[in-house]
Amino acid sequence: MLIPGRHYRLAFTQAIWAFIQVINAATHYRLDYSDLSLILALVRGGSLARAARLLHVDVSTVFRSVRRLESALGLPLFEKSRSGYLPTSLAQALAEQAERAEQALEAARVGVEQGGAVISGTVRLTCSDSVLQALLLPALARFMPAYPALTLELSTSNDFANLSRRDADIALRLTRTPPEHLVGRNLGNVAYRVCASATYLHSTKADDLAAMSWIAPDDFLPDHPSVAWRRQHLPGVMPAYRCNSMLSVTELVRAGLGVAALPDFLLGDNQGLVPLGEPLVGYDTALWLLTRPDCRALRSVVTLFDELGRNLQLR
Repeated sequence: MLIPGRHYRLAFTQAIWAFIQVINAATHYRLDYSDLSLILALVRGGSLARAARLLHVDVSTVFRSVRRLESALGLPLFEKSRSGYLPTSLAQALAEQAERAEQALEAARVGVEQGGAVISGTVRLTCSDSVLQALLLPALARFMPAYPALTLELSTSNDFANLSRRDADIALRLTRTPPEHLVGRNLGNVAYRVCASATYLHSTKADDLAAMSWIAPDDFLPDHPSVAWRRQHLPGVMPAYRCNSMLSVTELVRAGLGVAALPDFLLGDNQGLVPLGEPLVGYDTALWLLTRPDCRALRSVVTLFDELGRNLQLR
């Protein structure tokens, strides 16, 4: 009986086998899966002792096995240094293939246990650190346990080019106008409010925004809604603190160092932040869930995209 999704694992196996065949042809040594497991353990462990624990063997066995494999290949796999065993480019490439094989085997195991189709593979997702902390992590906690064979690679960035360069498969971005070459879904509007901590408000006049210490994003976000509003309504104010992320801006506000215009989704309960007025009219944005058109053919990407669309909740 064929296990549903077997063609994906077959593709992994064929790619790994082709890679091994290239090495075999170049070195006249028949590399096998146990060799790959040895290399992967030493790359992950970085030392003979840690690799031995991962493989459940003794240190001398790992040492002899690596020496024997390097001799058979006629190529160095690791360089000994004070910090441990450093993989050569060949060892790193072989370890990556071994890791893919490991993931394919895990997907097959889960598929057998669940008795049906299983979503497997690696999806690369990018978002800003504030979206990660306040919105993405709670969503992932709700649905990711249902996909034990799905692997996520998360990166924090504000750069749309990540998707354009194919560095990521899915992006969560705060914008009014997402790039036309991407496809996606508007998950809702995001408003901004000027906020401070209760501690800071006790030490200043709450009715004079211009006299307060301002905290703002630095030049990494020159067109950020909070920056545009401040320049329009408080042109004489020079921020006392500049940060390279909105999450850092929020933490400085929470620490009582000043005020800032913050997105509503960062103003949860018990966060120690006090809004000083209504949302900033005309300076709202939207949270977009985006992907590349070619990714819509990938089951793993489509599954994660749909789950994020259902589970991301704007406050």
